[in-house]
Amino acid sequence: MNELISVVIPVYNVETYLDACVRSVMKQTYSNIEIILVDDGATDNSGEMCDFYAKEDSRVKVIHKDNGGLSDARNCGIEVTKGEFITFVAVSYTHLTLPTT
Repeated sequence: MNELISVVIPVYNVETYLDACVRSVMKQTYSNIEIILVDDGATDNSGEMCDFYAKEDSRVKVIHKDNGGLSDARNCGIEVTKGEFITFVAVSYTHLTLPTT
């Protein structure tokens, strides 16, 4: 298998978690991927971070758009994909320790 896989990652105010997410995708052993980061109108530094990744790795493409929600961000990402297959990755919050009551 050598088909191009498109990875769409919606981004909205996740600067704390974005680096771990994007670097995880960039380090995959299957390298024939394009990573579409969709900045959905983030008000933190997420958008600037996306631009940094695009400069660092030619497989990364960035879309900056006004906030429209998760589905809209995914759809915008789909519109620019070139891959034979498309997948979505959510910036994960699962490593957070939640308070117990």
